[in-house]
Amino acid sequence: MFPEYDLIVVGGGHAGCEAAHAAAKMGSKVLLITMNMQTIAQMSCNPAMGGVAKGQIVREIDALGGMSGIISDKSTVQFRMLNQSKGPAMWSPRTQNDRMRFAEEWRIALEQTPNLDLWQEMVKGIVVKEGRVVGVRTALDIEIPAKAVVLTNGTFLNGLIHIGEKQFGGGRSGEKAATGITEQLVSLGFEAGRMKTGTPPRIDGRSLNYSLMEEQKGDEDPRTFSYLTEQPIQKQLSCYITYTNEAVHETLQTGFDRSPMFNGRIKGLGPRYCPSIEDKINRFAERDRHQIFVEPEGWNTVEIYVNGFSTSLPEDVQYKALRQIPGFEAAKMFRPGYAIEYDYFPPTQLQLTLETRLIENLYFAGQINGTTGYEEAACQGLMAGINAHNKVHGKDPFVLKRSDAYIGVLIDDLVNKGTDEPYRMFTSRAEFRILLRQDNADLRLTETGHKLGLASDARLEKVLDKKNDLKRLLNDLKQRKMNPELTNEGLEELNTATLREATSALQLLRRPQIGIAELGRLDADLQQYLQRYPKEVVEQAEIHIKYETYIDKEQKLAERMEGLENHQIPQNFDYNKIIALSAEAKQKLNKTRPATIGQASRISGVSPADISVLTVYLGR
Repeated sequence: MFPEYDLIVVGGGHAGCEAAHAAAKMGSKVLLITMNMQTIAQMSCNPAMGGVAKGQIVREIDALGGMSGIISDKSTVQFRMLNQSKGPAMWSPRTQNDRMRFAEEWRIALEQTPNLDLWQEMVKGIVVKEGRVVGVRTALDIEIPAKAVVLTNGTFLNGLIHIGEKQFGGGRSGEKAATGITEQLVSLGFEAGRMKTGTPPRIDGRSLNYSLMEEQKGDEDPRTFSYLTEQPIQKQLSCYITYTNEAVHETLQTGFDRSPMFNGRIKGLGPRYCPSIEDKINRFAERDRHQIFVEPEGWNTVEIYVNGFSTSLPEDVQYKALRQIPGFEAAKMFRPGYAIEYDYFPPTQLQLTLETRLIENLYFAGQINGTTGYEEAACQGLMAGINAHNKVHGKDPFVLKRSDAYIGVLIDDLVNKGTDEPYRMFTSRAEFRILLRQDNADLRLTETGHKLGLASDARLEKVLDKKNDLKRLLNDLKQRKMNPELTNEGLEELNTATLREATSALQLLRRPQIGIAELGRLDADLQQYLQRYPKEVVEQAEIHIKYETYIDKEQKLAERMEGLENHQIPQNFDYNKIIALSAEAKQKLNKTRPATIGQASRISGVSPADISVLTVYLGR
């Protein structure tokens, strides 16, 4: 019934969609198997993409040739660039999305991808022969052969939903859990664990009083996620902000004795940086209110996502507490919030390609690796799809370093440090974040994506044009002299030192009081000249000039670190024979099997002294 596929992707969430699309676009014959084709690329939690550090990941996926940025742009209802009051390393794009349209656009994109087939059914296990995966087995007992398999099961592996004292199996509200895979993988020697996440109630927007809330509009000059999208969104939907209060907290506390979080029924750890509302009022008892974001779910629906009110309390307590929030006095609930527990596999069992160490050609991506968030899942899916394709076609593995991309930071953290709570990306996790900005993801990664066969010729051409424009603009700003007679009056108004002699525009732009806009006001001819360049090129030039010293410093640090990354460790190296290594280091190194000294240095429990001993022993 089925031919042998190069790659089977199990799961149609964000990781699965990116994995299937990438491998098929690169030339593999791919089968995407999902339990329900109507929920492909479902935004299970909030209807938004991006945010702090997550927006950088979406830009990186896009630069490499992935689809998350394009799909986000097609389904955007609001765009905001976060952290603009901070330095450019912190700027993070975020879109509010139409939930139904996001899923629809992904479905259309997959159906239009050559080499990609779809099949709706539950996968109950993988087929393994001589330590290598050779296919999957479905609930109908159909065996489908493949050279490689990517598991992207999300929250479905033995998923258990909790609402108050009620619990029932499910991978998502209204959808059944996936069974069989965890048990088989454990029998094959994998270590498994449990994690927990949650979601808030969904509300009928017609029942809310928005006049009692603060309106939060999108940016006046919205941008796009994808470097290919020509036209930013013109019309935007507003979000709203309101707050809990002491009455809300008191009502919520009446349900604590029936809370699965507090009475021990939930065993898995939840996301530290996205706690439930009951967890917030329990942990931060000194606060008399917490912020609630009221987010629309799309253009043509009245459904509202209550961001900040994730909960697994009994539905009657949820309902009563919600109605005490300003603007929610007459709120009607579509469905209550819930918590969900699911199986995951500690990611220290993976190689940096996301291939498992135990079973050859078997890859894990997404929440199965202990991460949380659409963006974290999508980038893992992209990397697993690329590497599975490369492996079955005899090509070199593709690994991004920590200095290459946030994607590299995420995967390196997972594989070397592991996680026992849902992992979320933050800018603080990246030591080279000045290099890894959202504005330069295309300059960093698109040429690589094109060589892989994933980024299109059109993408490459656009990046090369941008590079050339940037080089030319920087040179022109260096050569252009600003006349003191024409500029000193304007400089005084800006409270910055006047000029004694002609100074280059580039030098003036280094001053903190002067940006591109101010520079243009000082010189009308220059302003007219700058308008010839695309906005992103002018912005890139300004960032480069103002932060050049920091960028150079970070670049040199990255190059020094690369020396450790390039120092290989033999695959079957016996760490036990190095007497000077600590016992913990031997244990962790033997378990993780790092490929390089750099990778070894980031393993939790391996000290700088251990690294020194190891480098000496290996003849560094």
